[in-house]
Amino acid sequence: MKNVKMGKSDLHVFPIGLGTNAVGGHNLYPNLNEETGKNLVREALKHGVTLLDTAYIYGVGRSEELIGEVLREFNREDVVIATKAAHKKTGDGFVFDNSPAFLKTSVDESLKRLKTDYIDLFYIHFPDEHTPKDEAVGALDELKQAGKIKAIGVSNFTIEQLKEANQNGLVDVLQSEYHLLSREAEQTYFPYTQEHNISFVPYFPLASGLLAGKYNENTTFPEGDLRREMEQFQGSRFQENLKKVQQLTSIAEKHNVGIAHIVLAWYLARPEIDMVIPGAKHAAQLKDNLKAVEIQLSQAEIAFIDQLFVN
Repeated sequence: MKNVKMGKSDLHVFPIGLGTNAVGGHNLYPNLNEETGKNLVREALKHGVTLLDTAYIYGVGRSEELIGEVLREFNREDVVIATKAAHKKTGDGFVFDNSPAFLKTSVDESLKRLKTDYIDLFYIHFPDEHTPKDEAVGALDELKQAGKIKAIGVSNFTIEQLKEANQNGLVDVLQSEYHLLSREAEQTYFPYTQEHNISFVPYFPLASGLLAGKYNENTTFPEGDLRREMEQFQGSRFQENLKKVQQLTSIAEKHNVGIAHIVLAWYLARPEIDMVIPGAKHAAQLKDNLKAVEIQLSQAEIAFIDQLFVN
């Protein structure tokens, strides 16, 4: 599959990127091995992945630092780096800050950690409650004009916040939750992003493994596991979701791939979605995800999946 263009920007990326919250994200996952994370990034770039998606909050800067170390081994111009900021340290944790001053400082700090002269795609990670969103994006546009970033993204914005941020047509990418079990974006975001040439990048595309066919009716999750709190994993709804996912088995067998590949291929068949960024903890997971770009679903298969997961 050819590279795809990100929104109105000049960025072109392979349709499957790598989410790197497990690369140095010690605050998100226990017992991460940093060498394993760095090797994951290396293998991604060696196997044709061009976009690495990171954020300040992944390890509170550590993910960016590890990626910066690996970047020195490759041609910088062959790699598209997306990072994010909004978390501002306070005495007892973090608050969200979208102020121009904070975003400009965040970009400079990310540049240092990544050991690079520019960031390809910089996102406002979460909206704050007080900064006008067009002012926040305007600050990023100043950094774009200065050559520090190449494209502007926003993440976790409501549709109203997105419209405010894009008043001057400066937003290139929106990243938000979307998967077959949570399809509200089709009504809320897709009409606007399509009309304004904004790329939509879904996160949680496999719904924490539920859409990968990894679980069965006997699966339980230990105390402290985030899935215990997620609605899709609760009681009868979990059982109903499992039954739906199992109905993808015949399509997966026909294409000689796993259920996760069929789900990712379905996303990529949508005109509103240019790319997906499934996470991975090991190189084998990463390589396996890449099979999805080789799958050509028939119109009948696309329609079947669409109807199966109507919500």
